[in-house]
Amino acid sequence: MRKITIAAIQMSCSTILSENIAKADKMVRDAAASGANIILLPELFERQYFCQERRYEYYDFAKSVEENDAVNHFKKLAKELSVVIPVSFYEKDMNVLYNSVAVIDADGTVLGVYRKTHIPDDHFYQEKFYFTPGNTGFKVWQTKYGTIGVGICWDQWFPETARAMAVQGAELLFYPTAIGSEPIIECDSMPHWRRCMQGHAGSNLMPVIAANRIGLESVEPCKENAMQSSSLNFYGSSFMTDETGELLETASRDKEEILIHTYDLDEIAANRLSWGLFRDRRPECYGDILV
Repeated sequence: MRKITIAAIQMSCSTILSENIAKADKMVRDAAASGANIILLPELFERQYFCQERRYEYYDFAKSVEENDAVNHFKKLAKELSVVIPVSFYEKDMNVLYNSVAVIDADGTVLGVYRKTHIPDDHFYQEKFYFTPGNTGFKVWQTKYGTIGVGICWDQWFPETARAMAVQGAELLFYPTAIGSEPIIECDSMPHWRRCMQGHAGSNLMPVIAANRIGLESVEPCKENAMQSSSLNFYGSSFMTDETGELLETASRDKEEILIHTYDLDEIAANRLSWGLFRDRRPECYGDILV
């Protein structure tokens, strides 16, 4: 048996970078003390969700993977605790800005960076103002504890993301997330959001782990944002599934929590083979979805 313990961290985020890193540090330590080997933090946890408004000065938040505060902090912590930590961050690469994840192995090494492929643009989720679509393609990493794939938030709505990581050999799929209320269309997207990812698990016979933020984040009118105001209530509901999509661990909508679950990767791999879904794939028949 090849058992691995996963943690998903659900937290609120303030406007103060040092506070958010300190909170994430404590929660990662608590998760590791509970036996976690791989620990997932939410999307862009260094700050409040700045994409709710459009301000040119926020471009200055972006840093290279070598210079980013959270990446450098959690490289040291990953090595200290011997845990794997995918770290979501705002990346600057020369003159281009990305929404990225640095995958940090248990020795503190950055195995690589994935840049978010699907960039949303909606009322108060105005990511196209800040991010260029990623150019890395979908990727997987062989960590100390298993082979993982990592998508980022809006990627989780696209079955192609999960399948691309699965056919590259991922054993677990991770999605750091920042999602909450939909003020304009006035719907609760949480059940739909969750069901999409449960479907990815079931279709690929592969567990899915999602970590979201919580809390009300408000924007006050200012000249830099054309005197607009808004607010988003991030609904948490982080979760972990089994390989059939069944929910194993779920978090509340409004509390900071750490979800923990232990998976047997060999048992899951055997189940994946026995179902024959990858044996019976017909890639030559799927050309229509490429248009």
